[in-house]
Amino acid sequence: MEAVTEGTWEALPAPLSAGVLRTLRALRFPRMTPVQSATIPLFMNNKDVAAEAVTGSGKTLAFVIPILEILLRREEKLKKMQVGAIIITPTRELAVQIDEVLSHFTKHFPQFSQILLIGGTNPVEDIEKFKEHGGNIIVATPGRLEDMFRRKADGLDLARCVKSLDVLVLDEADRLLDMGFEASINTILEFLPKQRRTGLFSATQTQEVENLVRAGLRNPVRISVKEKGVAASSTQKTPTRLENYYMICRADEKFNQLVHFLRQHKQEKHLVFFSTCACVEYYGKALESMVKNAKIMCIHGKMKHKRNKIFTEFRKLPSGILVCTDVMARGIDIPEVNWVLQYDPPRSASAFVHRCGRTARIGHVGSALVFLLPMEESYVNFLSINQKCPMQEMKPPKNMVDLLPKLKSMALADRAVFEKGMKAFVSYVQAYAKHECSLIFRIKDLDFASLARGFALLRMPKMPELKGKSFSDFIPVSFDTDTITFKDKNREKQRQKLLEQQRKEKQENEGKKKFIRNKAWSKQKRRLISCQSMRSCNFLKTEQ
Repeated sequence: MEAVTEGTWEALPAPLSAGVLRTLRALRFPRMTPVQSATIPLFMNNKDVAAEAVTGSGKTLAFVIPILEILLRREEKLKKMQVGAIIITPTRELAVQIDEVLSHFTKHFPQFSQILLIGGTNPVEDIEKFKEHGGNIIVATPGRLEDMFRRKADGLDLARCVKSLDVLVLDEADRLLDMGFEASINTILEFLPKQRRTGLFSATQTQEVENLVRAGLRNPVRISVKEKGVAASSTQKTPTRLENYYMICRADEKFNQLVHFLRQHKQEKHLVFFSTCACVEYYGKALESMVKNAKIMCIHGKMKHKRNKIFTEFRKLPSGILVCTDVMARGIDIPEVNWVLQYDPPRSASAFVHRCGRTARIGHVGSALVFLLPMEESYVNFLSINQKCPMQEMKPPKNMVDLLPKLKSMALADRAVFEKGMKAFVSYVQAYAKHECSLIFRIKDLDFASLARGFALLRMPKMPELKGKSFSDFIPVSFDTDTITFKDKNREKQRQKLLEQQRKEKQENEGKKKFIRNKAWSKQKRRLISCQSMRSCNFLKTEQ
């Protein structure tokens, strides 16, 4: 089902309730997007729906509105502990966002309670909250929801609560499967009643998604909504109002180019994507000292408790820089993002499209820029063919200020920065080796010396990928990097204690007699005596 046109909310076959229309007016959504006008009537007419639509097309309202309308039309009203709808989404940030959108509507319907079940919070507290306030509509990540079904001993029989379920929504279904949640989803599905409406929403259709459609949906209506104009004819996967750029520069120029760009666009809102958590930690710290008078925040998948707070705070900022991994690449709607900057290309072509989709959302304009090494230039043509994603070149400015010496001096002044840089380099190389498009991103052709200079390393780390290689173009520092201290006195004290312990162990090991493993003690002893005899003979010969 394609080429569905937008229309007013009043034009829907089944009229929406007054509270829903009031909320839509307050949120300034006067018309439906194509995915909304295609999905909502079918969902409200008790059809299972499998919808594919480009990122930023308004999928959230396409399932939030039908959920509310279906629950409002129930013959038997939901009790506090009865669950009427579940929305499952791959990341905490997306769950928080959906919960926030839903809350705009439920404030007009006090009869419905909603609850957010995500990682990074205490599950016992979630149970107490559920028991106190109820959870007619659950917004959850798969891991936490699966865990809640096993909390009967803690006083929550969720399996019993979901017997009243009317609607299940799997949002960003392709990402749910990419992140390895298939087993959790299958476990959750076993607890849910078969007589329900199910909606599956995805930006891409894969074989794994197709398998999930067959397992979880009954005779679904399949919807594929493309954008108008060029996008509709060429199946372009990025928003039509997105200006997509690429810049070719060497590995030891990339950081200078990034800082220059951010300084030139300081009053705007940016997402800066890196390939690994360690790179986010390192370059986030570096950007804080290089880009003054700009709010810089970092977020990645290994953060436990801070992620929700950082995400919520950044969404409210009028301008700023969010340094992040692909945890922010899917479904996240951050208002007024001007630029998506990809310092490192992602591991998959589809992830490239999803990163770009964080800007130019629902009719807004936006821009994206990816930094590529000279050996990676063919990636531009690959994306044009593989993802129908046209790009134009942005030439790197000349006579850039070299900020790498300053980054080196930061590493010299604080061991924390030095260690972050080493970890970031190692993680980048390991991630590069696993790139899906290995014909373009060839680890054997990577200029490790230029890369190390770009990371402002003081010396090369020891890692298998560098074994047996020489780097004449990289000059390490001439002193022992073990002498670099932590600025944090407590960390330095602990390090010195550990170093002292290692020195003692080394001295003790040197003083011990070396016995060969897996040989009888008597044979080792004979060998030792033989060696001593030979040394004695040699000594006598020299004396003679």
